[in-house]
Amino acid sequence: MDTLDLARWQFAVTTVYHFFFVPVTISLVAITAGLQTAWYRTGKEKYLRLTKFYGKLFLINIAMGVVTGLVQEFQFGMNWSDYSRFVGDVFGAPLALEGLLAFFVESTFIGLWMFGWDRLPKLVHLGCIWMVVLGTQLSAYFILAANSWMQNPVGFRYNAERGRAELTDLWAVLTNKVVLVTYPHTIFAAFMVGGAFVAAVALWHLLRRPDVDRDVFRTALKIGAVIVLAASAGVAISGDQQGKVMTEVQPMKMAAAEALYETEKPASFSVFTIGTLDGSKEIFSVKVPYLLSFLGTGHFDGEVKGINSLQEAYEKLYGPGSYSPNIPLAYWTFRLMIGVGMATGAIALWLLWATRKGRAPARWLIWAVAPLPLMPLVANCFGWIFTETGRQPWLVFGLLPTASGVSPGTTAAEVITSLAGFTVLYGVLAVVEVKLMLRTIRAGLAGTDSPAPGSAPDDDPEAAKPLSFAY
Repeated sequence: MDTLDLARWQFAVTTVYHFFFVPVTISLVAITAGLQTAWYRTGKEKYLRLTKFYGKLFLINIAMGVVTGLVQEFQFGMNWSDYSRFVGDVFGAPLALEGLLAFFVESTFIGLWMFGWDRLPKLVHLGCIWMVVLGTQLSAYFILAANSWMQNPVGFRYNAERGRAELTDLWAVLTNKVVLVTYPHTIFAAFMVGGAFVAAVALWHLLRRPDVDRDVFRTALKIGAVIVLAASAGVAISGDQQGKVMTEVQPMKMAAAEALYETEKPASFSVFTIGTLDGSKEIFSVKVPYLLSFLGTGHFDGEVKGINSLQEAYEKLYGPGSYSPNIPLAYWTFRLMIGVGMATGAIALWLLWATRKGRAPARWLIWAVAPLPLMPLVANCFGWIFTETGRQPWLVFGLLPTASGVSPGTTAAEVITSLAGFTVLYGVLAVVEVKLMLRTIRAGLAGTDSPAPGSAPDDDPEAAKPLSFAY
């Protein structure tokens, strides 16, 4: 493998690893805020105990997310300096907003929420966790705005003398048609992960310790399963809109997702396709008539461009070269994203059915504990792999080829060394994360004597215990 391939592998590995924590953070903080709001409004102790329980799991996860996210910044200078120089003027604004506004809000109010349980009034303390929710949403939006510019560059001019894109309209970048559909799709997908996590943890406690906090964990199980189902509907609706925008701005990606080699009108959706090893030709497929036309254009008789015709058009526009991504990879990651996501929704629906009317979950449901939170997380990762690899051979679609973005002075040996270092570091972090999570999950809910916001007397040192964790 040459330097370019190794640099791409390293960025892919570190990005996917970092994204393990992102959807959990985005969704779990909002779920925690919802639980605390339920406690504030109803006064029911079970919501307070669930708030503290899942809030501690959120804190563990966000700590790991911050550490792994820092690595992404390093790589822009290490392996992708030419890319950084090209996009720096455009990316500077949304990334600055993410760092100076969104992340600042998150970090400040996380601290206030953690250490303010017995020091702040109830309503103020509740407002702190909702400010963290706002910060995570803003952070996600600004990051997705930057990524969407790579998919559909807008609001810039190209400076040929300096060889870079220069920002001319920040509003155009922040309202890019791609980010307007990508953001809700990403957030709904994140809530599938968080809901599945909440439900799986509650199910484990109900199966392993059915006589301990049964009513509390039944509530958590129902909340998690309902969130999964609602988020699944949101993913489907926003994904449909995203497919139409993708067909408009990146028709090659849609063609690759369907292994559609020849332009069709109307176009059929391929449920299963076998192609040649190089992905250049279809051998056998099972198709649903008209469905691809509707997904791509909104009309059952719409035209969807094929890979071969798009290749010819791109050669005329950009010059000789291959402009199609890895077809088998795009095809199967697209289907695995959809298939695994649908299976998650089906499991959540079954959990609600199996525990209806106060019924105890059957012992055989233990098989769902481990896969349930991992399935939507894997679907998220497949979705991002499809999104980024389906854009190839472009870093910035139509402007900057991937081969032109790698650092010119970086050698293969340097990338291998840093990749090995990151692998060891991430392996250690994975062990720490899993052990902290499992220890906290096994410990279960806090006792009934746990202090609530504004309830501890000023002279009681035992009550001044922040929501924290130790390893």
